[in-house]
Amino acid sequence: MVVTKKKPSQFSPLTLAYIGDGVYELFVRTRVIEENENMPVHMLHKETVKYVKAHSQSNSIDSMIALLSEDEIAVYKRGRNTKSNTMPKNADMSDYRKATGFEALIGYLYLSGEEKRLNELMNIAYENALDK
Repeated sequence: MVVTKKKPSQFSPLTLAYIGDGVYELFVRTRVIEENENMPVHMLHKETVKYVKAHSQSNSIDSMIALLSEDEIAVYKRGRNTKSNTMPKNADMSDYRKATGFEALIGYLYLSGEEKRLNELMNIAYENALDK
């Protein structure tokens, strides 16, 4: 359940990315557990990290960009083009920016209450995150 008095478009792109990061990580953790229910917790964590790191999220957005609506592309670009004061040590700038845009899109859809579309895109993201 989403409880916010503001419209999702009123949040900054980095705030959308912040909430999107949490939403997507919970989704990935759930999928990883479903696929590996007998795996030790430390291994579940390692498997989850493979999907939520910047490079994987960059792969994910690349695989779905053609499927996005104009509004979704606008949210993604707002997130991608936002300057951040931090960057993970194991990500290049291009992947990090695309990942921030991806997370902003996830946060926007979550706060918009668009559960069906959110799940559709997160499933596509998960299936296309890892390098082939």
